[in-house]
Parts: sequence; C-alpha cells; structure tokens
Amino acid sequence: MKRLEVNGLYSGYEKVEVLKDVSIEINSGEIVGLIGSNGAGKTTLLKTILGIIPPTEGKLIVEGVEIDQDWNQAKGKIAYIPEMPLLYEELTLLEHLEFTAMANGVDKNVFEKRISRLLDTFNMRDKLHHFPNSFSKGMRQKVMVMCGLLYDPTLFVVDEPFIGLDPKSIKALVNILKEKRTQGLGILMSTHVLDAAERICDRFIVLSGGRVLYQGTLEEMRRDSKMYEADLMDLFDYFVEEVV
Repeated sequence: MKRLEVNGLYSGYEKVEVLKDVSIEINSGEIVGLIGSNGAGKTTLLKTILGIIPPTEGKLIVEGVEIDQDWNQAKGKIAYIPEMPLLYEELTLLEHLEFTAMANGVDKNVFEKRISRLLDTFNMRDKLHHFPNSFSKGMRQKVMVMCGLLYDPTLFVVDEPFIGLDPKSIKALVNILKEKRTQGLGILMSTHVLDAAERICDRFIVLSGGRVLYQGTLEEMRRDSKMYEADLMDLFDYFVEEVV
C-alpha cells in the first residue's frame, strides 16, 4: 500500500525554485533513505510534503487522498521529527508530550503507557518537569523524537534524526523505526549518516540540484553502477558525479 505519492512536484521559496519535477513514493512497511549533499533540496522536499511550503506544481497524495492546499486532510497521518528541535520554552517536557497527545487525539491511558516507555528508552524520566532551557541539544532532539512517537501516524517523515543523539539513543531510535516498519508504517528519512542509512533503509532516493537522480535498493544501485562491492557512500558519489 502506498503511504505517500509525490508526482511531478515543483516547489521552492518565493521566486527561487528548488525542487524540479520530483516524483517519489513511500510504501507501507519500508524505510526509504533520502540522501543528497547540502543544498540538494532534501529539507525543501520534506517541508513541502508536510505542507509547510506550498507546491507550485504537482500532486501530493497521502493514503490515497490527494492533498489540495488543505493539509488538514493529512492530519494525524504524518508524524514529523525535524532536524532542528523546536520547543516552547515555557512548557515542560511533560507539557510538550501532553500537548502533542491532545493535538493528535491520543487516549489518556494509551498516552500514559507510551510516555512511560519513551521516557525510559531515552533516559528522560528525571527531566519530566524540567523546561527546555536546561536541556542540551541532544536532549532537545530527544523531546522531538518522543513527540513524534506518541501517536499513530501511517507515515513518518524524519529529518536528520541522529544528529545530537548519543549512541544509546541512536540505537533505540533505529530499533523503534524498525518496529514501526514491521507494523506497516512508511518512513521517509533524510540523513547524511550514510553508514546508518545503509544498515536500516530498504530503498534510497538520491537527490541533487532539486532533482531525483536515482531511486532503488542498495543491490539495484550496485548493479546499475557496476560497483558490486561498493558501500552506500561510494554509490552516492557515483550517482551524483557520474549521472549529473
């Protein structure tokens, strides 16, 4: 089942067009790695999918429903974990979690069970009543991750999730993403951490200059490049340097 379809997408900022004729899809039960150099258009693509930036052309289809300038149609279906933690300085960790749960209609009993597990998983139980001004960047990122894992979307959009996290938290997040995949979610993950992406992603989308250069599995990338033993980093270099 297709969780997300992007067809012929053009998007950008004011008069600067960043994305050019982008078409991708994310299916149920897969983790798709979105990889590209700085300025390739990865964050613009994620923000357009989320409705933060309106497309100038093209179609966005979530769960079979075309989103036509009304992202309320996708409410509750997409969870977003951003690269830069965006927290309310006047809210405690608990209040951030409660606000997210309330906005997404999470049952109180379900909420209690989920936050208990998340607080232990990310070692944040002793910070429950603390404000963000006392948090490190890594702790702020943990808050965003926990908020994104509180409810039941069908699509996860994750932007550089490993930046700022300690090794134990990275391992925990990877395990959770794998668990969500087995539950049938579609996961689109933008990352520069290619060794981690190689281990957990089912497919890859190579983006450069606002265009999709390649889409496929690691084995397909090796076959098409004739680099049969190459790792993802070398394959990425090949498709960016040779295909452009």
